[in-house]
Amino acid sequence: MVRVFPARRWLAVATAAAGLVALTACGGPNTPGAPGGSPAPGPGGLLDRAPVATEAELAASPTAQAIRQRGQLIVGGELDLPLLSERNSITGETEGFDATLAKLLAKYIIGESAVKIAKATPETRETLLQVGTVDAVIRIYTITPQRAQKVAFAGPYLMSGQSIATLSRERSISKPADLDGKAVAAVAGTTSVDALKRVAPTAQVRTFGTANECIQALEAGQAVAYVHDLTVLAGAARLNDKIRVIGEPFTSDPYGIGLPPGDTEFKKFVNDWLAKIVQAGIWEELWKESLGTVVAGQPPAPPQLGSVPGS
Repeated sequence: MVRVFPARRWLAVATAAAGLVALTACGGPNTPGAPGGSPAPGPGGLLDRAPVATEAELAASPTAQAIRQRGQLIVGGELDLPLLSERNSITGETEGFDATLAKLLAKYIIGESAVKIAKATPETRETLLQVGTVDAVIRIYTITPQRAQKVAFAGPYLMSGQSIATLSRERSISKPADLDGKAVAAVAGTTSVDALKRVAPTAQVRTFGTANECIQALEAGQAVAYVHDLTVLAGAARLNDKIRVIGEPFTSDPYGIGLPPGDTEFKKFVNDWLAKIVQAGIWEELWKESLGTVVAGQPPAPPQLGSVPGS
């Protein structure tokens, strides 16, 4: 069974981590420490140690050059995914694995972690990239060959998998096959829906627009289980002691950074950056300070870049 530490208030986690990870806000002025801006990173923090692209590296990607000239990286992401990308209600900053990854990429391109997050749902991610609304999507975006026909993917940068969450009092579900015939919540437009249909063909799939809506449906009795990526469910269980994660992931899902279709130069640029932060140990430290606060054990090995179909 996946070990998830007992639920605690997210505020406590944010306070404890404040001296370790410096995070920029979603847009707004980039004044260190100011609301809506980026705090100054502490000594030895991730952003202090983050690499910055050379002029020669920037010259190889017109997209990266345009972002530097603009002075801000525009990322399709989220504001309410604990441990991944969530706005801190006190500081106004966005925290988590994906959110910090975006800030590290901004630092590499611009020299500072200036990021604007545009709301991206599983149903709008590809459109945002295709029409140029965002420079990249960093939002637990599973790489698939079908999606790779519409957008480019750098990575994978993280491996996870679909898991099951139920209310803590629920005892009729211990494995995916137990979902057959039962009402199960999932976020519309995600790989969770197809994965659920494969493992429990007769499950009554009820889709919702966001992860929060799925949790609400679970608590309201509209579903007896909720299927989503382990990283999302672990965050939900951390905040809500009514929720528990059942068993191990029953799929293997590679997360990629979604990029504009056909932009091979920018894809190589981002992959080169990913390789640098892995080699520098920054990826491992980021895991420990975000997902590693809930998922027990040592950090997993970063996935090999280009190792899955579509990457």
